[in-house]
Amino acid sequence: MSAPDTHTQAVADELAIRNLIGRLSLNADMGTIDEYLASFADDAVWNLPGSVSHGIAAIREGLLARRASGAVGPGSNGRHMVSSIDVVMDGDRATARSYFQFVTNTKTAPTLALVGAYADGFIRTASGWKLQRRDITIG
Repeated sequence: MSAPDTHTQAVADELAIRNLIGRLSLNADMGTIDEYLASFADDAVWNLPGSVSHGIAAIREGLLARRASGAVGPGSNGRHMVSSIDVVMDGDRATARSYFQFVTNTKTAPTLALVGAYADGFIRTASGWKLQRRDITIG
């Protein structure tokens, strides 16, 4: 079988990035910590306003704290929803901008708790596309 042409590869890469953005949201709400962190590059930066984490270990610590507080994760009854995704491919790197909404109390009285935007950077690795940087803007 021959290698895919450049256009076909670009489409496949963009689809992989879009799926990765969706997987991050799903795993933030319902996945294990390891499933969630599998989407990150080893040197990833997670830039949440007021709290920047550099590298997988620091990102894990922040996630553990948010899950311990009940703010996110399985059983939190919260859902991250991402929309208006714009992906720009650049070889083995990509960027994406998107909006997010975070809804709480999904089992009883769904409440829009937070809206904002993601500015993401991705890198192709030997095991596929990974999130290398996420800058989060609230509002």
